[in-house]
Amino acid sequence: MKAVILAGGLGTRISEETSVVPKPLVEIGEEPIIWHIMKIFAAHGIKDFIICCGYKGHLIKKYFFDYQVRHSNLSIGLAASAVDYLDYHGEDWNITLVDTGLSTMTGGRLKRISSYLDDEPFFMTYGDGVGDVDLTALRDFHASHGKAASVTAVQPTGRFGAMYIADDNPIVSAFNEKPQGDGAWINGGFFLLNPSVLNLIEDDNTVWERGPMVALAETGQLMAHRHFGFWHPMDTLRDKTVLNEMWAKGEARWKLW
Repeated sequence: MKAVILAGGLGTRISEETSVVPKPLVEIGEEPIIWHIMKIFAAHGIKDFIICCGYKGHLIKKYFFDYQVRHSNLSIGLAASAVDYLDYHGEDWNITLVDTGLSTMTGGRLKRISSYLDDEPFFMTYGDGVGDVDLTALRDFHASHGKAASVTAVQPTGRFGAMYIADDNPIVSAFNEKPQGDGAWINGGFFLLNPSVLNLIEDDNTVWERGPMVALAETGQLMAHRHFGFWHPMDTLRDKTVLNEMWAKGEARWKLW
């Protein structure tokens, strides 16, 4: 089973970083967030990836092209232009990197990589969010209902601390630094899709989250798999700081490996 990662957006809300590298290459610890996402998939045995490149996509290609060099000792024979990789400490992933256009929308990027997919369902996610999502459970859930699409639903924490104040008393009775938010379920970005959903995508201008997802919902073909664990996007510089602090403290709850 393959996993498609949308990695071509501009990442304007974290422009402090994306003026230099594409958003999926913004680092958490010593590796970019796309590596963390792929490690989550690999922890569930999913190691065949299709990466939809766009903005600064050549840097994503270079990152993976040089991956074995960075994670190996080398023996180089200059005269014969021969390189031996010694003690490789990397991954056994198969990665297809596809240029899906600079201005292509999320749905259009999926449409562009359709020829690289098989006839079986495939995972899809964005290149900017991590969580301890049980992808094996998502796969079982998708197989159980027979619909065209499954989406992981999450309840994000609030951005600001919440104070609990009685209507008739100004004393703060409790304070929660990271409240769960308003209780709404949102798109957590980890999908399992049947290839038939690609028929709902018209062209490069199709936004996956609008036309196709709306059509799937209206026809009863979109099922939500609730995730009650950890999930966090990396939309802003603050998000990057939070995730890096968790990683540095050994509290990275998305680290399933």
